[in-house]
Amino acid sequence: MKKIIIILSIGSFVLSCSKKENTTEEPAFEVSANQNEITLTDAQMKSVGIQTSLLSEQEISSKITLNGNIDVPPQGMASVSSPSGGYIKSAKFMPGNFVNKGDVLAILEDPNLVQLQQDYLLAKSNFGYAEKDYQRQKDLNQSQASSDKAMQMAHTEAKNQNISINALAERLRILGVNPDKITPQSIQRSVALRAPISGYITRVNVNIGQYVSPVDKLFEIVNTQDTHLVLKAFEKDLSHLKIGQKVYAYANQNPDKKYTASIILIGKNFDSDRSVPVHCHFVGGQPDLVPGSFMNADVEANAQNSLSVPDDAVLTWEGKQYIFEEIKPKTFRMVPVTIGNSENGYTEISGDLTKLMNKKFVTKGAYNLLMGLKNVEE
Repeated sequence: MKKIIIILSIGSFVLSCSKKENTTEEPAFEVSANQNEITLTDAQMKSVGIQTSLLSEQEISSKITLNGNIDVPPQGMASVSSPSGGYIKSAKFMPGNFVNKGDVLAILEDPNLVQLQQDYLLAKSNFGYAEKDYQRQKDLNQSQASSDKAMQMAHTEAKNQNISINALAERLRILGVNPDKITPQSIQRSVALRAPISGYITRVNVNIGQYVSPVDKLFEIVNTQDTHLVLKAFEKDLSHLKIGQKVYAYANQNPDKKYTASIILIGKNFDSDRSVPVHCHFVGGQPDLVPGSFMNADVEANAQNSLSVPDDAVLTWEGKQYIFEEIKPKTFRMVPVTIGNSENGYTEISGDLTKLMNKKFVTKGAYNLLMGLKNVEE
């Protein structure tokens, strides 16, 4: 093999055994003509601290990359509609405003509300009369001064009026009116539409004077304190997912900022794009993320034993990964490899491993070899 004699620079390999005021020139080492093999002297081996070993089996978790978005569960979203038709008298909130549960969003005027209160008061009055009539018919029947039929009719009328009272009272409660406080002097023509949950208003579809019906969505509210991550998983990944797995989510705009979550629910049916929704809860508090934001996520799949080398043994040169093989004592060859996942200080070597079995590789000092191999003076 054709050899080129290379003189090491003083900074490349420094003998650790002594420090002298007058620096002496290091012994030369040899680099192959194609610059993929390097041979060291005994002194250089000791100075660099080269260590080698076979590929070792390490338990390394595989990672699955999925994407999805920030979502809110059903209990964290609310649409506000009017329980009856009417005209908007006032509305003051805009999208982006925060509201607390019970805050008045709008005032609705409804002529039918007046009629409903009137019917309720009349039903109460009629029930009072019907109940007294039933008691009178009952007393007369006991003295045989009234027939059973008359007593039964009076009883039925009292029951019917009581049913009307209860039904009208519930209709009033739906509108937000307390029936117990209604008197002939307190009949009202407007009703307040209140926020059913605390959160941020995301949509407003009303203006003053507008007529609205029960089918119209007037406001939409989202509680951002209960957001979660919904990922899309396809068939090839489903078998690797399970409840409780850790998820590390990140946005495209800031991939270095990770949000930790865990899988809490895996869907049981496929969507139109043949994906299954995977629901994840964030760990350690809610992130400041807007619902609907697109997210990427790495999911820790089941750990398995993989042939690996220490992280420091893997080098990147011109976009490719390499490790150094010890082909004979003090001589090393740079070998291209395909790497997998990394965990606990070890990196998985994947692909065809048949040529790598039972061979020793540099586990310490690989970077120094790369610098000596590539930073040469011809």
